[in-house]
Amino acid sequence: MVTLFYDSVFLISIVLSLLFVRFWHKHFDVHITLVFVLVPFTCLCYPMLVRAQTLEAALVANRLSYIGACYLLLIITLSVFSLCSIELPRYVRLLMFCASTFVYLSALLADKYQLFYRSITMEIEDGVPVFHKEYSFMHTVFICMVILYFLMIISAMAYSLAKKKQVSRKNILLLFLPIMVCMFCYFGGRKITDRVELLPAGYVFAQIVYLIIAHRLCLYDITDISIDSMVERGDTGFVSFDFSFHYLGSNLTAKRILPELEELTVDMPASTNETVQKQFLSRIKIFSDDPKQDHFYYERDEHIYLVRMTYLFDGSRKRGFQLFLTDDTKNQKYIDLINRFNTSLKAEVEEKTAHIVEMHDHLITSMAAMVESRDNSTGGHIKRTSEDVRILVDEIRHDPDMPLSESFCRCIIKAAPMHDLGKIAVDDAVLRKPGRFTDEEFAKMKIHAAEGARIVHEILKSTDDEVFRHIAENVAHYHHERWDGSGYPEGLRGEEIPLEARIMAIADVYDALVSKRVYKDSMSFEQADAIIMDGMGKHFDKRLEKYYVSARPKLEAYYTSLAQAAGEE
Repeated sequence: MVTLFYDSVFLISIVLSLLFVRFWHKHFDVHITLVFVLVPFTCLCYPMLVRAQTLEAALVANRLSYIGACYLLLIITLSVFSLCSIELPRYVRLLMFCASTFVYLSALLADKYQLFYRSITMEIEDGVPVFHKEYSFMHTVFICMVILYFLMIISAMAYSLAKKKQVSRKNILLLFLPIMVCMFCYFGGRKITDRVELLPAGYVFAQIVYLIIAHRLCLYDITDISIDSMVERGDTGFVSFDFSFHYLGSNLTAKRILPELEELTVDMPASTNETVQKQFLSRIKIFSDDPKQDHFYYERDEHIYLVRMTYLFDGSRKRGFQLFLTDDTKNQKYIDLINRFNTSLKAEVEEKTAHIVEMHDHLITSMAAMVESRDNSTGGHIKRTSEDVRILVDEIRHDPDMPLSESFCRCIIKAAPMHDLGKIAVDDAVLRKPGRFTDEEFAKMKIHAAEGARIVHEILKSTDDEVFRHIAENVAHYHHERWDGSGYPEGLRGEEIPLEARIMAIADVYDALVSKRVYKDSMSFEQADAIIMDGMGKHFDKRLEKYYVSARPKLEAYYTSLAQAAGEE
């Protein structure tokens, strides 16, 4: 049974070391690797010892076992200090190595100089060698060294728990377990049984715990993703969280950017810090729902940081979240400068364009007014018809059965003053005649429609607003066409006549009826309405009748206000 126990422990130690090789990473502390090298070697000594049939063979196995007893304890102590992020001075490490070596040499030469044993004898009981040892002072030194290393380990753990927030508490607690188990096996194992050494089992237990720690180091060591110097001293900050939003670690650059990281404790919820929760964890939650939302900007102390989010991988497995923080202040200020310049330039261009458009519209209106001044009307026709068109369009645009775009409404109102520009080509004798035209005179008058379209085309041919140019030409060209085809200049009928011209026709005729001219008095609203309604389906588009009817009160109110204003003058 004793042989089986030692053989099993040795085989388990070999398996655990092979598993460590599977998880090994170049960033692992060298002391952890040495633990997995020395434990199988030490465990091998016990099967050798139990099979020894002579004292010389037993002493050889015993000398080999003290390699583990002296140096394995040293390596475990150094690994604890490393995992606790406590840097031991070089001379202290040298003294520890010299002490372990001195003790081991005394054990190695025990049969010659009696420094470690005063005497040692062996007898075989049930096929198993049993030793009777009388210890010398160097064994007492060895015990003192073991106790000293144990106290150093406990002190390092206590200090790290109290002061080192950037060290994993879970790893510290895991380290405490194998130390206590090994100490118990060494000092208390003999009281349980004197036939079997329990210390090899303690070493194997230590391997298991260190294997767990090694697995966890893949998660906590952020340097795995880059060269150590770049991570710790570079321009990019690194911060890691697990899937439960526990803080895992960060580099110096990240702590400089976000000092609140110094307040976080590894393995503890990062949400305890309000800034981290509000500015970062909330964004990570968005990223976890939508991986396309993988970056944002964080402003602090006149700096703008680009924060990119990705998953934290352990090999091919996702283990948490990784944040990369880079100072993007110069780029963002440059972009902001360009945006402000573009905004300013756009506003200036829009202002200049609006001014040019205003001048252009004013020029067209002035030209129309100049043409109107040659006519025999009392003046104001272009202004009144423009308002009539606006009133009619407002009624139409509210009807879902005939939807008009905002662009169409704007353009037809703007084009209304241009409808009679062609009259500039009509002879004054005809244009200013106070009575009814002869057939020959009327023929000359009718050319103003086509001529108006040509003039509008020439004026607007270089404009970028193609919709307005097209509507303005149609208004000038076809506002005298009739629904029944009896109009001019081309005798269009029905829907062959553009809608804008059909609307203009109603406004043009209505103003001519209710306005005073040198050759006639103004009609009453009732008389004008009777003529307009009689013309529906013949002169005008019957479908526009309902809009005219609904607009009639506003038209009458408008002309009434004009009459009142003229009376007051």
